[in-house]
Amino acid sequence: MIRVGIFVAAAGALSACASLDPYPVDRPVTAPPVYAGDLPPSGVAANWWEGFGDPVLDTLVQQGLDANLDIAIARDRLRAADALLQAERADRMPRFDGAADATIGLGTSDSDSASVGLLGSFDPDISGRLAAEIRAAAADYAQAEYIVADQRRLVAAAIAAQYIEYRRTGAQLELLAQSTDLQERTLRIVTLRFEAGLAANLDVRRAAADLAQTRARRGLIEIARAGAANRLAILLGQAAGPFAPPPAPGEKTIPDFAGGPPAGTPADLLRRRADVLAAEAALLRAAAGVGIEQADLRPSLTIPASVALGDGSIGGILDEFIASVGAVLDLPLFDGGRRRAEVAAAEAEADARFGEYRLTFLEALGEVENALVALDANGQRINALREAIEQSEAALEQSDALYREGLATLFDVLDAQRQLIASRQSLIDSEAALATAFVSFHAAIGGPDGQLP
Repeated sequence: MIRVGIFVAAAGALSACASLDPYPVDRPVTAPPVYAGDLPPSGVAANWWEGFGDPVLDTLVQQGLDANLDIAIARDRLRAADALLQAERADRMPRFDGAADATIGLGTSDSDSASVGLLGSFDPDISGRLAAEIRAAAADYAQAEYIVADQRRLVAAAIAAQYIEYRRTGAQLELLAQSTDLQERTLRIVTLRFEAGLAANLDVRRAAADLAQTRARRGLIEIARAGAANRLAILLGQAAGPFAPPPAPGEKTIPDFAGGPPAGTPADLLRRRADVLAAEAALLRAAAGVGIEQADLRPSLTIPASVALGDGSIGGILDEFIASVGAVLDLPLFDGGRRRAEVAAAEAEADARFGEYRLTFLEALGEVENALVALDANGQRINALREAIEQSEAALEQSDALYREGLATLFDVLDAQRQLIASRQSLIDSEAALATAFVSFHAAIGGPDGQLP
């Protein structure tokens, strides 16, 4: 026996659906034709960090890209987004479930009954809801994929920045040893002059105070060095404390940057910055959310079906075959405006996502411009500091010679020493700042590392 039933929840005109339009996502984002700052020269490195020509840095970045926990977390969420996308696609297929029922009476066999069956349903998606949910899940997947790429961008930049800081502290410790040696020699000379009656005890105390002040800087440098090493360890997915970067050529100098991949134009940020692409995917997901809410304003159709075997007795499971197919059409009529309000809320959320997309692009553009300013400013500062060091070295040599002849005071010598030491320290800091600016610049332009989807 086959029974077919059609159930209509409500009947009426479908004019409520006529005014529904897809949310517009193809909105222009204006980008300037060129960057305001001067772009640095490009190199031949495929990955921007290779422009430093430092094999230790290359190894650390690769280790971080393989083992960093933020990247691993983003990959796990990508797998979850992929599974949810497959689940949404599965909703477009017919669904079947098995069912079985058995009752055994305690008093008489007449109360025994049993049946088995198959339940099924299919949604032809005449409202477009399932299609919109698939678009939403696909956008979630794309966003998760871009977040993985963006984590790679951020991790590579963070490793390079911490490695530069580690090298900066190494250079500062080397400079500290040189400065300490210089001031110790001065203290010995002043002490000998004092013992010979040619200098006052005040001069000895001044020289000793300057030496102690210089030695006191070691603790601060070691704190910064340990902090850089610990942050590198965490970026590499390792425990902080016992980790230390392997020695590198020029360990006590700041790595120079020879050049990385081409910078492109501001418009390229829309295609190569993973966080901008992730914001675009979030916009597409919000637009799909508008479609999901709009589907509630349209008719929906469900086709349930069932197949049952059995006449109600345990022994007669195969005696009777019953199949049922139905069609349930649901027409939305009146809900006090709730569905329309939910559509309006989804559209407002999509508008906000578009604003976030534009903001993300503008912030990326600002990061590039800031890095360009830093490149230029630190380059000029380095040139000026090198001139200052040259002049300070000459001034120290002259003042020291005059002091030995009794034609200058110790104050002149100590002042020249302070200026020289300060200029050397500032040069190291500026060289590190310039190297970090190259890191910031290439991270800001989203330089290709072969990992963008």
